[in-house]
Amino acid sequence: PPPAPQSAREVPGGTPVHNTESYARIDDNPFRRTDVEPLSTFSIDVDTASYANVRRFLNQGVLPPRDAVRIEELVNYFPYGYLAPDAGEPLTVHAEVAACPWAPARRLVKIGLKSREIPWSQRPPANLVFLLDVSGSMDEPAKLPLVKRAIAMLVEKLGENDRVAVVAYASSSGVALSSTSCLKKARILSAIERLEAGGSTNGLAYEMAIAHFIKGGTNRVVMATDGDFNVGVASPGELTRLVEEKARGGVSLTVLGFGMGNLKDSTLEQLAARGRGNYAYIDDEAEARKVLVEQVGGTLLTVARDVKVQVEFNPARVAAYRLVGYENRLMSAGDFADDAKEAGVLGAGHTVTALYETEPASRTGLTPPEPSRYRKVVPVTTLPAAQELLTVRVRFKRPEATASEERQFPVTDRGFSFSEATADFRFAGSVAAFGLALRGALPRSDLPLAEVVRAAEESRGADADGYRAEFVDLVRKAARLTTASGS
Repeated sequence: PPPAPQSAREVPGGTPVHNTESYARIDDNPFRRTDVEPLSTFSIDVDTASYANVRRFLNQGVLPPRDAVRIEELVNYFPYGYLAPDAGEPLTVHAEVAACPWAPARRLVKIGLKSREIPWSQRPPANLVFLLDVSGSMDEPAKLPLVKRAIAMLVEKLGENDRVAVVAYASSSGVALSSTSCLKKARILSAIERLEAGGSTNGLAYEMAIAHFIKGGTNRVVMATDGDFNVGVASPGELTRLVEEKARGGVSLTVLGFGMGNLKDSTLEQLAARGRGNYAYIDDEAEARKVLVEQVGGTLLTVARDVKVQVEFNPARVAAYRLVGYENRLMSAGDFADDAKEAGVLGAGHTVTALYETEPASRTGLTPPEPSRYRKVVPVTTLPAAQELLTVRVRFKRPEATASEERQFPVTDRGFSFSEATADFRFAGSVAAFGLALRGALPRSDLPLAEVVRAAEESRGADADGYRAEFVDLVRKAARLTTASGS
Protein backbone atom coordinates (compact mmCIF):
# COMPACT_ATOMS: atom_id res chain seq x y z
CA PRO A 1 0.00 0.00 0.00
CA PRO A 2 1.12 3.58 -0.57
CA PRO A 3 2.69 5.48 2.31
CA ALA A 4 0.33 7.51 4.41
CA PRO A 5 1.35 11.18 4.63
CA GLN A 6 1.04 12.73 8.07
CA SER A 7 -0.78 15.98 8.69
CA ALA A 8 0.39 19.02 10.63
CA ARG A 9 1.12 18.29 14.27
CA GLU A 10 1.66 20.28 17.42
CA VAL A 11 5.20 20.71 18.69
CA PRO A 12 6.10 21.67 22.27
CA GLY A 13 4.85 25.17 22.86
CA GLY A 14 1.73 24.57 20.78
CA THR A 15 3.15 25.70 17.44
CA PRO A 16 1.63 23.83 14.49
CA VAL A 17 4.18 22.65 11.93
CA HIS A 18 3.65 21.26 8.47
CA ASN A 19 4.61 17.62 8.45
CA THR A 20 5.37 15.72 5.25
CA GLU A 21 6.68 12.57 6.92
CA SER A 22 5.40 9.38 5.31
CA TYR A 23 4.90 5.88 6.67
CA ALA A 24 3.72 2.72 4.95
CA ARG A 25 0.28 1.61 6.10
CA ILE A 26 0.27 -1.30 8.55
CA ASP A 27 -2.80 -3.46 9.14
CA ASP A 28 -2.40 -5.46 12.35
CA ASN A 29 -2.12 -9.22 11.88
CA PRO A 30 -5.42 -10.99 12.55
CA PHE A 31 -5.86 -14.26 14.42
CA ARG A 32 -5.49 -17.33 12.19
CA ARG A 33 -7.26 -20.62 12.80
CA THR A 34 -4.77 -23.41 13.29
CA ASP A 35 -7.04 -26.03 11.70
CA VAL A 36 -7.01 -23.94 8.49
CA GLU A 37 -3.54 -22.34 8.56
CA PRO A 38 -1.20 -24.26 10.87
CA LEU A 39 1.89 -22.65 9.30
CA SER A 40 3.05 -19.07 9.91
CA THR A 41 6.06 -17.85 7.91
CA PHE A 42 7.99 -14.58 8.04
CA SER A 43 11.34 -12.98 7.29
CA ILE A 44 13.34 -11.72 10.25
CA ASP A 45 13.65 -7.96 10.78
CA VAL A 46 16.69 -6.51 12.53
CA ASP A 47 15.74 -2.86 11.98
CA THR A 48 15.34 -0.66 15.06
CA ALA A 49 14.36 2.62 13.39
CA SER A 50 10.78 2.63 14.64
CA TYR A 51 11.76 2.64 18.32
CA ALA A 52 14.10 5.64 18.00
CA ASN A 53 11.50 7.45 15.89
CA VAL A 54 8.75 6.78 18.45
CA ARG A 55 11.10 8.08 21.15
CA ARG A 56 11.64 11.25 19.13
CA PHE A 57 7.88 11.89 18.95
CA LEU A 58 7.32 11.25 22.66
CA ASN A 59 10.26 13.45 23.63
CA GLN A 60 8.66 16.22 21.54
CA GLY A 61 5.46 15.83 23.56
CA VAL A 62 3.29 14.21 20.88
CA LEU A 63 2.03 10.68 20.30
CA PRO A 64 3.51 9.04 17.18
CA PRO A 65 1.40 8.36 14.08
CA ARG A 66 -0.08 4.86 14.22
CA ASP A 67 1.87 3.63 11.18
CA ALA A 68 5.18 4.88 12.60
CA VAL A 69 4.90 2.13 15.22
CA ARG A 70 6.31 -1.20 14.00
CA ILE A 71 6.05 -3.45 17.04
CA GLU A 72 8.81 -5.88 16.04
CA GLU A 73 11.27 -2.97 15.82
CA LEU A 74 10.31 -1.82 19.31
CA VAL A 75 10.85 -5.32 20.71
CA ASN A 76 14.10 -5.84 18.78
CA TYR A 77 15.60 -2.54 19.92
CA PHE A 78 16.60 -4.30 23.14
CA PRO A 79 19.17 -7.07 23.51
CA TYR A 80 18.04 -10.23 25.32
CA GLY A 81 20.10 -12.78 27.19
CA TYR A 82 19.87 -15.66 24.74
CA LEU A 83 22.66 -18.23 24.88
CA ALA A 84 25.22 -18.02 22.07
CA PRO A 85 25.14 -20.68 19.33
CA ASP A 86 27.39 -23.73 19.45
CA ALA A 87 30.76 -23.60 17.71
CA GLY A 88 30.36 -23.64 13.94
CA GLU A 89 26.71 -22.59 14.09
CA PRO A 90 25.81 -19.08 12.90
CA LEU A 91 22.69 -18.87 15.07
CA THR A 92 20.59 -20.57 17.70
CA VAL A 93 16.90 -20.49 18.60
CA HIS A 94 15.27 -19.98 22.01
CA ALA A 95 11.59 -20.21 22.92
CA GLU A 96 9.52 -19.46 26.01
CA VAL A 97 5.78 -19.64 26.70
CA ALA A 98 3.76 -17.99 29.48
CA ALA A 99 0.49 -16.15 30.02
CA CYS A 100 -0.15 -13.15 27.76
CA PRO A 101 0.02 -9.90 29.79
CA TRP A 102 -2.86 -8.20 27.96
CA ALA A 103 -5.02 -11.38 27.69
CA PRO A 104 -4.09 -13.68 30.61
CA ALA A 105 -6.30 -16.56 29.41
CA ARG A 106 -4.22 -16.71 26.23
CA ARG A 107 -0.60 -17.84 25.89
CA LEU A 108 2.23 -15.68 24.62
CA VAL A 109 5.05 -17.44 22.76
CA LYS A 110 8.43 -15.70 22.54
CA ILE A 111 10.80 -16.98 19.84
CA GLY A 112 14.34 -15.62 19.88
CA LEU A 113 17.29 -15.95 17.51
CA LYS A 114 20.83 -15.22 18.61
CA SER A 115 23.70 -14.98 16.12
CA ARG A 116 27.32 -15.72 16.84
CA GLU A 117 29.59 -12.95 17.97
CA ILE A 118 32.61 -11.93 15.90
CA PRO A 119 35.28 -10.20 17.99
CA TRP A 120 36.02 -6.82 16.41
CA SER A 121 39.72 -7.69 16.16
CA GLN A 122 38.91 -10.88 14.19
CA ARG A 123 36.46 -9.43 11.69
CA PRO A 124 37.28 -9.30 7.96
CA PRO A 125 38.45 -5.98 6.47
CA ALA A 126 35.80 -3.47 5.50
CA ASN A 127 35.29 -1.50 2.30
CA LEU A 128 32.75 1.21 3.19
CA VAL A 129 31.32 3.99 1.06
CA PHE A 130 29.43 6.69 2.97
CA LEU A 131 26.64 8.09 0.78
CA LEU A 132 25.75 11.30 2.59
CA ASP A 133 22.80 13.55 1.82
CA VAL A 134 23.89 17.21 1.76
CA SER A 135 20.75 18.56 0.08
CA GLY A 136 19.01 21.67 1.40
CA SER A 137 16.57 19.63 3.50
CA MET A 138 19.53 18.37 5.58
CA ASP A 139 20.54 21.87 6.73
CA GLU A 140 19.27 21.46 10.31
CA PRO A 141 21.08 20.69 13.59
CA ALA A 142 19.51 17.22 13.88
CA LYS A 143 20.49 16.34 10.33
CA LEU A 144 23.83 17.04 8.61
CA PRO A 145 25.76 18.11 11.75
CA LEU A 146 24.55 14.93 13.49
CA VAL A 147 25.40 12.86 10.38
CA LYS A 148 28.98 14.15 10.55
CA ARG A 149 29.34 13.27 14.23
CA ALA A 150 27.77 9.83 13.73
CA ILE A 151 29.98 8.89 10.78
CA ALA A 152 33.07 10.18 12.60
CA MET A 153 32.27 7.79 15.47
CA LEU A 154 32.27 4.85 13.06
CA VAL A 155 35.50 5.96 11.37
CA GLU A 156 37.24 6.11 14.75
CA LYS A 157 36.15 2.50 15.36
CA LEU A 158 37.65 1.21 12.07
CA GLY A 159 41.14 -0.28 11.78
CA GLU A 160 44.18 -0.10 9.51
CA ASN A 161 42.88 -2.79 7.12
CA ASP A 162 39.65 -0.93 6.40
CA ARG A 163 38.94 1.54 3.61
CA VAL A 164 36.47 4.43 3.47
CA ALA A 165 35.13 6.61 0.67
CA VAL A 166 32.68 9.50 0.91
CA VAL A 167 30.13 10.44 -1.75
CA ALA A 168 28.03 13.55 -1.10
CA TYR A 169 24.83 14.19 -2.99
CA ALA A 170 22.29 16.94 -3.39
CA SER A 171 20.75 17.48 -6.83
CA SER A 172 23.87 15.79 -8.18
CA SER A 173 26.65 13.83 -6.53
CA GLY A 174 30.34 14.15 -6.19
CA VAL A 175 33.20 12.30 -4.58
CA ALA A 176 34.15 14.08 -1.38
CA LEU A 177 36.80 11.46 -0.71
CA SER A 178 38.03 8.61 -2.88
CA SER A 179 38.57 5.24 -1.21
CA THR A 180 41.16 5.84 1.50
CA SER A 181 42.93 3.55 3.95
CA CYS A 182 41.95 4.02 7.58
CA LEU A 183 45.65 4.50 8.26
CA LYS A 184 44.79 8.04 7.14
CA LYS A 185 41.91 8.74 9.51
CA ALA A 186 42.73 12.44 9.80
CA ARG A 187 42.20 12.84 6.07
CA ILE A 188 38.90 10.93 6.23
CA LEU A 189 37.59 12.93 9.19
CA SER A 190 38.60 16.19 7.53
CA ALA A 191 36.64 15.29 4.38
CA ILE A 192 33.55 14.54 6.46
CA GLU A 193 33.86 17.76 8.45
CA ARG A 194 34.09 19.87 5.25
CA LEU A 195 30.70 18.70 3.99
CA GLU A 196 28.11 21.46 3.72
CA ALA A 197 24.41 21.39 2.97
CA GLY A 198 23.49 22.93 -0.35
CA GLY A 199 21.31 22.53 -2.95
CA SER A 200 26.93 11.76 -9.21
CA THR A 201 24.47 9.63 -8.34
CA ASN A 202 23.70 6.73 -6.10
CA GLY A 203 25.33 4.61 -8.77
CA LEU A 204 28.61 6.40 -8.15
CA ALA A 205 28.71 5.18 -4.54
CA TYR A 206 28.22 1.61 -5.71
CA GLU A 207 30.82 2.01 -8.44
CA MET A 208 33.35 3.01 -5.79
CA ALA A 209 32.38 0.10 -3.57
CA ILE A 210 32.78 -2.34 -6.46
CA ALA A 211 36.10 -0.81 -7.55
CA HIS A 212 37.59 -1.59 -4.14
CA PHE A 213 35.63 -4.78 -3.51
CA ILE A 214 37.21 -7.02 -0.84
CA LYS A 215 36.50 -10.70 -1.47
CA GLY A 216 35.45 -12.23 1.85
CA GLY A 217 35.30 -8.78 3.43
CA THR A 218 32.55 -6.35 4.39
CA ASN A 219 31.49 -4.37 1.31
CA ARG A 220 28.78 -1.90 2.19
CA VAL A 221 27.27 1.44 1.28
CA VAL A 222 26.18 3.43 4.35
CA MET A 223 23.48 5.93 3.37
CA ALA A 224 22.64 8.82 5.70
CA THR A 225 19.56 10.85 4.74
CA ASP A 226 16.10 12.06 5.68
CA GLY A 227 14.84 10.19 2.60
CA ASP A 228 13.69 13.37 0.90
CA PHE A 229 16.37 13.16 -1.75
CA ASN A 230 17.21 13.27 -5.42
CA VAL A 231 20.14 10.99 -6.11
CA GLY A 232 20.27 10.82 -9.86
CA VAL A 233 17.65 8.14 -10.45
CA ALA A 234 14.38 8.69 -12.25
CA SER A 235 12.05 7.13 -9.67
CA PRO A 236 11.92 5.36 -6.29
CA GLY A 237 11.41 2.12 -8.20
CA GLU A 238 14.63 2.63 -10.14
CA LEU A 239 16.51 3.38 -6.93
CA THR A 240 15.12 0.20 -5.32
CA ARG A 241 16.16 -1.89 -8.34
CA LEU A 242 19.68 -0.42 -8.21
CA VAL A 243 20.05 -1.27 -4.51
CA GLU A 244 18.69 -4.78 -5.09
CA GLU A 245 21.00 -5.46 -8.03
CA LYS A 246 24.13 -4.33 -6.19
CA ALA A 247 23.17 -6.36 -3.08
CA ARG A 248 23.11 -9.51 -5.22
CA GLY A 249 26.61 -8.56 -6.36
CA GLY A 250 27.86 -8.49 -2.77
CA VAL A 251 27.53 -4.80 -1.82
CA SER A 252 24.94 -4.45 0.95
CA LEU A 253 23.27 -1.31 2.28
CA THR A 254 22.90 0.24 5.72
CA VAL A 255 20.40 3.11 5.90
CA LEU A 256 20.59 5.76 8.63
CA GLY A 257 17.57 8.04 8.86
CA PHE A 258 17.87 11.55 10.30
CA GLY A 259 15.68 14.53 11.09
CA MET A 260 12.01 15.31 11.47
CA GLY A 261 9.19 16.91 9.56
CA ASN A 262 9.97 15.28 6.21
CA LEU A 263 11.33 11.83 7.14
CA LYS A 264 10.46 9.36 4.37
CA ASP A 265 10.41 6.32 6.63
CA SER A 266 8.60 4.09 4.15
CA THR A 267 11.23 4.68 1.45
CA LEU A 268 14.18 4.10 3.78
CA GLU A 269 12.77 0.90 5.26
CA GLN A 270 12.19 -0.56 1.80
CA LEU A 271 15.66 0.40 0.57
CA ALA A 272 17.36 -1.33 3.50
CA ALA A 273 15.28 -4.47 3.00
CA ARG A 274 16.08 -4.64 -0.72
CA GLY A 275 19.73 -3.86 -0.05
CA ARG A 276 20.17 -6.86 2.28
CA GLY A 277 20.95 -4.51 5.12
CA ASN A 278 19.43 -2.69 8.04
CA TYR A 279 17.69 0.57 8.85
CA ALA A 280 18.25 2.64 11.98
CA TYR A 281 16.90 6.07 12.88
CA ILE A 282 19.44 8.37 14.54
CA ASP A 283 17.72 10.95 16.74
CA ASP A 284 20.73 11.89 18.88
CA GLU A 285 24.41 11.14 19.53
CA ALA A 286 23.58 8.39 22.02
CA GLU A 287 21.69 6.47 19.34
CA ALA A 288 24.54 7.03 16.89
CA ARG A 289 26.93 5.53 19.41
CA LYS A 290 24.64 2.54 20.02
CA VAL A 291 24.27 1.72 16.31
CA LEU A 292 27.73 2.63 15.01
CA VAL A 293 30.01 1.88 17.96
CA GLU A 294 28.47 -0.36 20.63
CA GLN A 295 26.55 -2.61 18.22
CA VAL A 296 28.64 -1.99 15.10
CA GLY A 297 29.27 -5.72 14.58
CA GLY A 298 25.56 -6.34 14.15
CA THR A 299 25.25 -3.26 11.94
CA LEU A 300 28.07 -4.13 9.52
CA LEU A 301 28.95 -7.84 9.79
CA THR A 302 26.56 -10.41 8.29
CA VAL A 303 26.67 -13.95 9.69
CA ALA A 304 23.49 -15.29 8.04
CA ARG A 305 21.28 -14.04 5.23
CA ASP A 306 17.86 -14.89 3.82
CA VAL A 307 16.82 -15.84 7.35
CA LYS A 308 13.25 -17.14 7.43
CA VAL A 309 11.18 -18.47 10.31
CA GLN A 310 8.28 -20.89 9.97
CA VAL A 311 6.16 -21.88 12.94
CA GLU A 312 3.92 -24.94 12.77
CA PHE A 313 1.22 -24.93 15.44
CA ASN A 314 -0.23 -28.13 16.88
CA PRO A 315 -4.02 -27.82 16.43
CA ALA A 316 -4.55 -30.18 19.35
CA ARG A 317 -3.00 -27.49 21.61
CA VAL A 318 -3.55 -24.20 19.76
CA ALA A 319 -6.88 -23.14 18.28
CA ALA A 320 -5.75 -19.80 16.83
CA TYR A 321 -2.72 -17.53 16.78
CA ARG A 322 -1.54 -14.15 15.64
CA LEU A 323 1.98 -12.86 15.03
CA VAL A 324 2.53 -9.59 16.90
CA GLY A 325 4.20 -7.26 14.40
CA TYR A 326 6.16 -8.25 11.28
CA GLU A 327 3.18 -7.25 9.10
CA ASN A 328 5.42 -6.21 6.21
CA ARG A 329 7.70 -9.26 6.57
CA LEU A 330 5.10 -12.00 6.10
CA MET A 331 5.81 -14.77 3.59
CA SER A 332 3.73 -17.57 2.15
CA ALA A 333 4.28 -21.09 3.47
CA GLY A 334 5.81 -22.11 0.13
CA ASP A 335 8.37 -19.28 0.29
CA PHE A 336 10.06 -20.91 3.27
CA ALA A 337 11.79 -23.66 1.28
CA ASP A 338 12.24 -21.55 -1.87
CA ASP A 339 15.88 -20.43 -1.90
CA ALA A 340 15.07 -17.85 -4.58
CA LYS A 341 12.91 -15.94 -2.08
CA GLU A 342 15.07 -13.41 -0.26
CA ALA A 343 14.66 -12.54 3.41
CA GLY A 344 16.36 -10.61 6.20
CA VAL A 345 20.01 -10.65 7.26
CA LEU A 346 21.38 -11.39 10.71
CA GLY A 347 24.40 -9.43 11.88
CA ALA A 348 27.09 -10.56 14.31
CA GLY A 349 25.84 -10.71 17.90
CA HIS A 350 22.29 -9.72 16.93
CA THR A 351 19.21 -10.96 18.73
CA VAL A 352 15.86 -11.15 16.93
CA THR A 353 12.62 -11.75 18.81
CA ALA A 354 9.11 -12.58 17.61
CA LEU A 355 5.95 -12.93 19.72
CA TYR A 356 2.82 -14.97 19.01
CA GLU A 357 -0.43 -14.53 20.91
CA THR A 358 -2.20 -17.92 20.96
CA GLU A 359 -5.65 -19.16 21.91
CA PRO A 360 -5.47 -22.56 23.66
CA ALA A 361 -7.51 -25.30 21.99
CA SER A 362 -9.05 -26.20 25.35
CA ARG A 363 -10.73 -22.78 25.64
CA THR A 364 -12.19 -22.29 22.21
CA GLY A 365 -15.71 -22.85 20.95
CA LEU A 366 -14.73 -22.39 17.30
CA THR A 367 -17.00 -24.09 14.79
CA PRO A 368 -15.32 -26.26 12.14
CA PRO A 369 -14.38 -24.41 8.94
CA GLU A 370 -16.69 -24.69 5.98
CA PRO A 371 -15.37 -27.12 3.34
CA SER A 372 -14.08 -25.39 0.24
CA ARG A 373 -14.33 -26.66 -3.32
CA TYR A 374 -11.14 -24.87 -4.35
CA ARG A 375 -9.06 -24.19 -1.24
CA LYS A 376 -6.55 -26.81 -0.17
CA VAL A 377 -5.95 -26.81 3.55
CA VAL A 378 -2.24 -27.25 4.31
CA PRO A 379 -1.85 -30.70 5.87
CA VAL A 380 -0.71 -30.74 9.48
CA THR A 381 2.40 -32.74 10.27
CA THR A 382 1.71 -35.46 12.83
CA LEU A 383 3.59 -34.38 15.91
CA PRO A 384 5.48 -37.10 17.75
CA ALA A 385 4.53 -35.71 21.15
CA ALA A 386 0.99 -34.59 21.88
CA GLN A 387 2.33 -32.09 24.40
CA GLU A 388 4.24 -30.08 21.79
CA LEU A 389 2.72 -26.67 21.32
CA LEU A 390 4.50 -25.89 18.09
CA THR A 391 7.65 -26.44 16.05
CA VAL A 392 9.97 -23.61 15.01
CA ARG A 393 11.90 -24.03 11.76
CA VAL A 394 14.59 -21.60 10.67
CA ARG A 395 16.20 -21.47 7.22
CA PHE A 396 19.24 -19.37 6.38
CA LYS A 397 22.25 -19.07 4.10
CA ARG A 398 25.76 -18.49 5.33
CA PRO A 399 27.21 -15.26 3.86
CA GLU A 400 29.02 -16.87 0.90
CA ALA A 401 26.67 -19.85 0.39
CA THR A 402 24.01 -20.27 -2.29
CA ALA A 403 22.08 -23.10 -0.61
CA SER A 404 20.09 -22.76 2.61
CA GLU A 405 20.44 -24.75 5.81
CA GLU A 406 17.50 -25.57 8.05
CA ARG A 407 17.17 -26.06 11.80
CA GLN A 408 14.11 -27.33 13.69
CA PHE A 409 13.09 -26.89 17.34
CA PRO A 410 9.99 -28.30 19.08
CA VAL A 411 8.41 -26.12 21.80
CA THR A 412 6.28 -27.16 24.77
CA ASP A 413 4.21 -25.10 27.21
CA ARG A 414 5.02 -25.65 30.88
CA GLY A 415 2.04 -23.57 32.00
CA PHE A 416 3.88 -20.57 33.48
CA SER A 417 1.96 -17.47 34.51
CA PHE A 418 3.28 -14.12 33.32
CA SER A 419 4.88 -13.42 36.71
CA GLU A 420 6.68 -16.81 36.61
CA ALA A 421 8.30 -16.08 33.23
CA THR A 422 11.87 -14.83 32.83
CA ALA A 423 12.63 -11.12 33.08
CA ASP A 424 13.40 -11.02 29.34
CA PHE A 425 10.00 -12.54 28.54
CA ARG A 426 8.17 -10.08 30.80
CA PHE A 427 10.07 -7.11 29.38
CA ALA A 428 9.51 -8.12 25.74
CA GLY A 429 5.82 -8.65 26.51
CA SER A 430 5.65 -5.18 28.06
CA VAL A 431 7.25 -3.60 24.99
CA ALA A 432 4.81 -5.41 22.69
CA ALA A 433 1.87 -4.26 24.84
CA PHE A 434 3.14 -0.69 24.60
CA GLY A 435 3.37 -0.96 20.82
CA LEU A 436 -0.16 -2.36 20.58
CA ALA A 437 -1.43 0.48 22.76
CA LEU A 438 0.30 3.14 20.62
CA ARG A 439 -1.26 1.58 17.52
CA GLY A 440 -4.70 1.64 19.12
CA ALA A 441 -4.83 -2.16 18.88
CA LEU A 442 -5.05 -2.71 22.64
CA PRO A 443 -7.90 -1.14 24.63
CA ARG A 444 -6.61 0.56 27.78
CA SER A 445 -9.00 -1.59 29.79
CA ASP A 446 -7.04 -4.70 28.67
CA LEU A 447 -3.72 -3.45 30.02
CA PRO A 448 -3.43 0.17 31.27
CA LEU A 449 -0.12 1.85 30.52
CA ALA A 450 0.45 2.10 34.27
CA GLU A 451 0.53 -1.71 34.33
CA VAL A 452 2.99 -1.71 31.42
CA VAL A 453 5.22 0.63 33.44
CA ARG A 454 5.03 -1.67 36.47
CA ALA A 455 5.80 -4.83 34.47
CA ALA A 456 8.68 -3.18 32.60
CA GLU A 457 10.20 -1.80 35.81
CA GLU A 458 10.04 -5.20 37.49
CA SER A 459 11.78 -6.86 34.53
CA ARG A 460 14.54 -4.30 33.91
CA GLY A 461 17.27 -6.58 35.22
CA ALA A 462 20.87 -5.33 35.23
CA ASP A 463 20.19 -2.87 32.37
CA ALA A 464 23.85 -1.80 32.13
CA ASP A 465 23.20 0.53 29.19
CA GLY A 466 20.05 2.07 30.64
CA TYR A 467 17.92 1.21 27.59
CA ARG A 468 15.18 -0.43 29.65
CA ALA A 469 15.03 2.44 32.14
CA GLU A 470 14.62 4.83 29.22
CA PHE A 471 11.75 2.68 27.91
CA VAL A 472 9.94 2.97 31.26
CA ASP A 473 10.26 6.77 31.03
CA LEU A 474 8.83 6.74 27.49
CA VAL A 475 5.81 4.71 28.60
CA ARG A 476 5.19 7.24 31.38
CA LYS A 477 5.34 10.08 28.84
CA ALA A 478 2.92 8.24 26.55
CA ALA A 479 0.56 7.64 29.48
CA ARG A 480 0.49 11.36 30.30
CA LEU A 481 -0.10 12.28 26.64
CA THR A 482 -2.84 9.66 26.31
CA THR A 483 -4.59 10.94 29.44
CA ALA A 484 -4.28 14.56 28.25
CA SER A 485 -5.71 13.73 24.83
CA GLY A 486 -8.47 11.55 26.22
CA SER A 487 -7.62 8.79 23.75
